[in-house]
Amino acid sequence: MNTLRKGLAALAMSTCMFVAAIPAVAQGQGDLIVPVTKELTFVFVPKVIHPWYDVVAEGGQFAVEEFAKQGIKVNVVWDQPPQADVVDQNARIEANIGRAPDGLAVACLDQATNVQLLKEAVEADLNVITFNSFCDDAFPFIGPKSSEQDGFDLGEFLAEKLGGKGKVAILSGSLTASDHVQRITGFKKALEAYPDMQIVFEQPDDDILENAVALTESALSANPDLAGIFGSNASNPIGAARAVDNAGLAGKVAIVGMDDLPEAVDFVCSGVIDALKAQRQWDMGYWAVKYMVAMNENHTIPMFHNTGSRFFTKADCS
Repeated sequence: MNTLRKGLAALAMSTCMFVAAIPAVAQGQGDLIVPVTKELTFVFVPKVIHPWYDVVAEGGQFAVEEFAKQGIKVNVVWDQPPQADVVDQNARIEANIGRAPDGLAVACLDQATNVQLLKEAVEADLNVITFNSFCDDAFPFIGPKSSEQDGFDLGEFLAEKLGGKGKVAILSGSLTASDHVQRITGFKKALEAYPDMQIVFEQPDDDILENAVALTESALSANPDLAGIFGSNASNPIGAARAVDNAGLAGKVAIVGMDDLPEAVDFVCSGVIDALKAQRQWDMGYWAVKYMVAMNENHTIPMFHNTGSRFFTKADCS
């Protein structure tokens, strides 16, 4: 899996440099570049402590090791809220603005409040990157700017799997997270073309796996004829699959959701989960480190680097 991610990163590098490159230094502009002569410290503030971000960290570490070979020392610090709590995340962002690191990478949990703090960070001359959840066009962003298409694609997949009819449940993640909200919007838009499909359950799990298990159990209890479940984040497809499997309903209740965490992949390969849309979070970490070094060298960087996503189904298991 790591070899595949590294290969994808190499492909991403060639693609990104073609469509949105860090410009080469033109003749007479060499004096604008500032070579890095000190150790750099970059702080990542994600939405929550989560295995999904472990893969982001792996990508960032790969970039750190590349820079070490060039004589550039980069220290990466992860300041992670234990739960998806807006107040906690904002307190961490604010504290790190005061510490004045050489780069600050944030996965926005709440656009309304995060934007103001990130603007303060820029005003304090910090190099700011956003990733994973789109926040505002004022800041460079790495990831899919809109996650609505992922939700739409999974909605269509589920509808076709169920023959266009049946009751479905939605595990809605964190209600302030833009990517979770957009996926639900896309999912519901897809179902508009299938009038015989009915959403009978929709609850936030706050990106906590145990909550997703409990909510799925409640949905199954209240709706014995439930036909499908949609999970809007990386945790809740796993939670849904555990509950469905424990109830002896594997293969009878269809499950679709986000991301390719190892347990989710195992559930796909065993037939409990029907489909995932997997993001390329390894690339997010890799490029965040690359771009923050570039910012310290006074290079320009892309304001939007779309890392995309892909389907993962049982056909991909081998």
